[in-house]
Amino acid sequence: MEILGIDVGGSGIKGGIVDTSKGELVTERHRIVTPQPATPEAVIDVIVEIVEHHKWNGPIGCGFPAAVVNEITKTASNIDDSWIGVNASDQIEKATGCPTHLVNDVDAAAFAEMNFGAGIDEKGTVFMAAFGTGIGTAIFRNGQLIPNTELGHITLNGTKAEHYAANSVRETKDLSWEIWGLRVNEYLNLIESLFWPDLFIIGGGVSKKFEDFKEYLDVEARIVPAASRNHAGIIGAALASLNQ
Repeated sequence: MEILGIDVGGSGIKGGIVDTSKGELVTERHRIVTPQPATPEAVIDVIVEIVEHHKWNGPIGCGFPAAVVNEITKTASNIDDSWIGVNASDQIEKATGCPTHLVNDVDAAAFAEMNFGAGIDEKGTVFMAAFGTGIGTAIFRNGQLIPNTELGHITLNGTKAEHYAANSVRETKDLSWEIWGLRVNEYLNLIESLFWPDLFIIGGGVSKKFEDFKEYLDVEARIVPAASRNHAGIIGAALASLNQ
């Protein structure tokens, strides 16, 4: 089955048509810069543009940087606070005419990794951390998702973890891979002390640079980069919508 997957991020909104039986994009990924401020009206306008770019008329799976309960956004991470309390799926459906299912963005990426990427056949506890504009997280236990963890917002060194160790911090402060990698290691050690995962999956665009910082990561669990790279959120959003 083909589904349009859309991944809404703090810096970019990306979409592509996904073959859900293979976990692969069947079109090129189309990316548009996230509008600022990222209000519901502005973001939905971009989603409409992506739908029109792909000439799409069918189901949409949308990964979103928020805790999502019954299609309603309960938080707003690196987007405008006016999203809080919005039935985002309903609003996107009205604008596009396409049935839409919403899921937390890193939960979506983790769906892709657990079904077709680094988490295939993994049991026990798998923790995915996506380092981008912020830090997004997802936890699977014996193949079952624990949704909406949003653990990039826990406190680390007196601030939100994502304000200390997100990839955007590395870029803004021009940190070396060593300095940033050690910050990531602090974060992973904190997570390990709380959840004791069997496997960490490092996601986000920085996953393709894993070799540049992996030597600075020192935890008991195995650590691997996401296999789907920047496509994970798109693929996973499409996969998540299959169950609706």
